[in-house]
Amino acid sequence: MKIAHILSSFGIGGQERMAAELSRAQRAAGHTVIAISLAGDAHGPIGETLRATGVHTFVEKKGRGLDVTLPVRLAMRLRLERVDVVHTHNPHALVYGAPAGKLAGAATVHTKHGINPDRPRRLWLRRAAGALVDAYVVVTPALAAVAARNRECNPARLSVVPNGIDVTVFAPNPPARSEVRTALGIPAEARVVGTVGRLAPEKDQALLVRAMLPLLDPTRQLVIVGDGPERDALRELVRSTGCERFIHMVGARDDVARFLPAFDVFALPSLTEGLPLVLLEAMSTELVVVASAVGGIPDLIDHGTTGFLSAPGDCAGVSTQLAALMADAHLAEAVGRAARKQVRGHHSLERMAAGYEALYGSVRSAPRSARARAPARTSA
Repeated sequence: MKIAHILSSFGIGGQERMAAELSRAQRAAGHTVIAISLAGDAHGPIGETLRATGVHTFVEKKGRGLDVTLPVRLAMRLRLERVDVVHTHNPHALVYGAPAGKLAGAATVHTKHGINPDRPRRLWLRRAAGALVDAYVVVTPALAAVAARNRECNPARLSVVPNGIDVTVFAPNPPARSEVRTALGIPAEARVVGTVGRLAPEKDQALLVRAMLPLLDPTRQLVIVGDGPERDALRELVRSTGCERFIHMVGARDDVARFLPAFDVFALPSLTEGLPLVLLEAMSTELVVVASAVGGIPDLIDHGTTGFLSAPGDCAGVSTQLAALMADAHLAEAVGRAARKQVRGHHSLERMAAGYEALYGSVRSAPRSARARAPARTSA
């Protein structure tokens, strides 16, 4: 097949990283893959990652406001490239990519990665575009319920394909653990809580800083990996705590797989999520996780068995859970092992790629008149 992934940008984000990993697996399976960004820069980090795996990248820049010419320009590109399957990711790509796929005569698949709350007018546009796709994929059952409640697509076209990661890359790594801790000046015996993600209000890293404040000392430290619009505010908060020497803000990294083994506990205090790849990566690294019970996270974590859930915004609750896990290394290690076993069994890159492969084949082979009547598919 020739597959086109349409993304809002080639920046660093969950949907972009998932598309890049899926593209890599599809290239390895012998498919031809292209990726199209709707933002103006073809040289973002994910663009470079895609090109390194043999994916051809293009830009069809969205104009200001509602760009009615973009679907036509996209369709021309898709026809020129003779694309068989168009795969859009998240709302912007859906609104423009779904009609483009239809104009180009390609089978069209959409993946909803998060809750994506929106204003009524934009939700109407998403519903109209959702009516055009041959398969509407969500990454967790919780998001399937959201899509159904919002009437985002024909229920008969709704599928669940969980996100997957390369479990050989994200794994315990004692040498990396030692190297990262040495570089950051963290003692080998210290207990470390870490988080990775875009520094943005919805990720609520500020809550994590406050939750860790009564716990910080030379033997209990915090590492924050990432960058974003909240960077300066978060740095000021860290300075104001008086515990700056125990909080390490290391910026955005392209070697997250090396940083994760340096942690003992992974925290994700987000206010909203879909099924975050970084949570799968942490679990695959055998880290015990403390995460907000939002989006698809409760579908992934069995509280007390494969991780721990907290209410979003519950600083005291997060602090209590972190303190308990730092005090009980045996419990943390046991839950971390169970978490890796779950990810290996249900969230591998191979399993995700196989789910999409089957779905692509289904929508390509079905006559267009029959696609709307196809039963919902679930890949668990």
